[in-house]
Amino acid sequence: MNDALLLVLLGMAAYLAGSVLFAPIVCRLWRLPDPRALGSGNPGATNVYRAGGWLPALITLILDAGKGWLPVWISAQLNQPILAQVMIALCAVTGHMVPLFFRFQGGKGVATALGAGLALAPATTLFMALIWLSIMGYWRISALASVTAAVFAPLISALLEPEALPLFALMALLIVVRHRSNLIRLAQGRELGFGPPRSTGDKPPKPPEPPAD
Repeated sequence: MNDALLLVLLGMAAYLAGSVLFAPIVCRLWRLPDPRALGSGNPGATNVYRAGGWLPALITLILDAGKGWLPVWISAQLNQPILAQVMIALCAVTGHMVPLFFRFQGGKGVATALGAGLALAPATTLFMALIWLSIMGYWRISALASVTAAVFAPLISALLEPEALPLFALMALLIVVRHRSNLIRLAQGRELGFGPPRSTGDKPPKPPEPPAD
């Protein structure tokens, strides 16, 4: 098969995989409220957590990450070059953000980017996860944690896995743009969180919410 045709087919498959939003599906299976009607209205693991707790949220997170990881892993098995894998990863993330199967109204793409990053650049992605956990553990605001991790990702990639820099640079741009309404609410002090920031003498916080997707 022609290399260009194979790349197109892989990109289309990645986009279609990304277009499957698991948050509404999981909530329907659990007989929970539609996550798009809760909190920020985002169809991701965060609002699934608000609707039904950690188990359905964790399942949503794994599935959303998996649809980013699998297309990149398949492309690597087919010996696609790094740049092609980057394009396929972006197709999967774009599918989650503007899904064909959900009237192009999707999520923030963080979990799908996490899965794609684990397949392509695991060291950078793990550092991103640590940043997310640190910010989330202190401030308890998922959007702030997600945007901070996304902004630092290109710098970390440049230091650890420069071949994946285009992926993290473009993903950072997409994630920040998708969080623009959250950033406005943050500036206004109206962004939804899970309690106040920690301070000296606070009791240990509840476990952090999953990434906003």
